[in-house]
Amino acid sequence: MDFRVANHEHENMTGMRKGSMEYWPHRRAKKQMPRVRTWPTIAEQGFEGGVAVKAGMTHIMMVDDSDSPSKGTEVSRAVTVLEIPKMFIYGIRFYKNKYLYKEPASEAYDENLGKKVGINKSSHKLADLKGKLNEFNDVTALAFVDPSNLGFGNKHVMRFELHVGGKDVKEKADFVEKWLGKEIKISDVVGVGDYIDTISISKGKGWAGVIKRFKVSRGYRKATNKIRHVGVLGPWHPAKVMFTVPHSGHMGYNYRLEMNKRILKMGTDKDANAVNAKGGFINYGVIKNDYIMLDGSIPGPAKRLIRFRKALRSSAPKKAPQINYISIASKQGA
Repeated sequence: MDFRVANHEHENMTGMRKGSMEYWPHRRAKKQMPRVRTWPTIAEQGFEGGVAVKAGMTHIMMVDDSDSPSKGTEVSRAVTVLEIPKMFIYGIRFYKNKYLYKEPASEAYDENLGKKVGINKSSHKLADLKGKLNEFNDVTALAFVDPSNLGFGNKHVMRFELHVGGKDVKEKADFVEKWLGKEIKISDVVGVGDYIDTISISKGKGWAGVIKRFKVSRGYRKATNKIRHVGVLGPWHPAKVMFTVPHSGHMGYNYRLEMNKRILKMGTDKDANAVNAKGGFINYGVIKNDYIMLDGSIPGPAKRLIRFRKALRSSAPKKAPQINYISIASKQGA
């Protein structure tokens, strides 16, 4: 047997890929505000999402109301606590269809809140735009987050776009006009037992090698005198390095979407002590505003901005869970 062929086969086994290629390419997020590419189509008037900040995790004891074998018994669940910053509607945006996509056509702003986000003068009057609704195909709300009341360093407002539900353009425009210049509460968007999709940016881990980044097998030192490397960069033909070959590079700080996260509890600033851990959440502190508690975990570290939307694919019925215990034990020693 040709020694080169045998050695090639050996290296292929050594550098076997195990990492997922579900997300490709691996690249850093461009903005702190996560993007939402798809929104649900809802005929009922209302906001279809919002913004939250990740505080930390704890665990609860609740009665299992699923169809699993443990149905009806008390089970322990890991939960994520999100604090809701102040959200305001400062403008309205009208869309026109252009070829295969929608293009922003016109915008109108609230005079007081517009100045807070750096808009001194509106180029269009809302009354004029509502007079020609037949020219537009969609309407969305322009909102911003004021994180100054959260208790940590970020003091700058952050703008984002918020889709709304409605049967037609007129219903959507009337709904956004009613909320123009007002603050949105989390109870105006979702309720206990609802399912939402979360869009966040995962924890950044800097530059990483192939072992950590793609979980390739460690090599044999006697074969190549190296261990933490890829055994082979690919076959002889095609005579190029394929994009599927594991390489070292930046790891983490990526956009990630998680679907169907159930809201187990909601509360206001008055009952925030019901979920605040003793000594505060690690790297965050204590919750001072409205909050929601989600079943399971969410990508990203504490203080990371989380966008959420109403569930796009959930068919589960809405029902409030029976929670018997919420752990507020100190997380400082964890």
